[in-house]
Amino acid sequence: MATRLTRKPSDTWDDVRLVKECLSGHEEAWACLIEKYKALIYSIPVKYGLSQEEASDVFQATCLELLARLPDLREPRALAKWLMQVAHHECYRWKGSQRRMVSRDAEPELPEPETPAIAESLVQQTQEEQILRQAMRSLTPQCRRLVELLFFETPARPYAEVAKELGLARGSIGFTRAKCIERLRRELNKGGFH
Repeated sequence: MATRLTRKPSDTWDDVRLVKECLSGHEEAWACLIEKYKALIYSIPVKYGLSQEEASDVFQATCLELLARLPDLREPRALAKWLMQVAHHECYRWKGSQRRMVSRDAEPELPEPETPAIAESLVQQTQEEQILRQAMRSLTPQCRRLVELLFFETPARPYAEVAKELGLARGSIGFTRAKCIERLRRELNKGGFH
């Protein structure tokens, strides 16, 4: 028999509620907020080609900025976009500091480099990935795991293995998969992913 995954109440809170709870000092809300956005934050330095250690530094800097600036956040629904911008800025700053360490001393008259505009395609891709993560989180634990097993693993697992892990009859996997994909599609559409 498969183990049932359970959700904590904070797992279903939207960003407005999470921010409110974080600002009131609710530790579980902070943990949930970081858990919710850690993949988003980490995805940005990875796209910039930073090492795992450098990506961890960007993640920590972004989380510190979140901790310091959360009370000033005007629109909690824009939290994901704000976090992406902070992580992009941290990546630029890190890459810029690496370049400046070599050249600034040799050429003190060089102007400070400007932070280039965030590449639109990179932002779009990151937003789409976040919509997918949000949609996946909204699925039931069983649906989420089924989608992960069938579509996120390479190679995809055979139905017999999936059925065994989820405690389902092998013949019901196709039907269950169709229901889960339809739920995921609805959530993606709600999130603006078409």
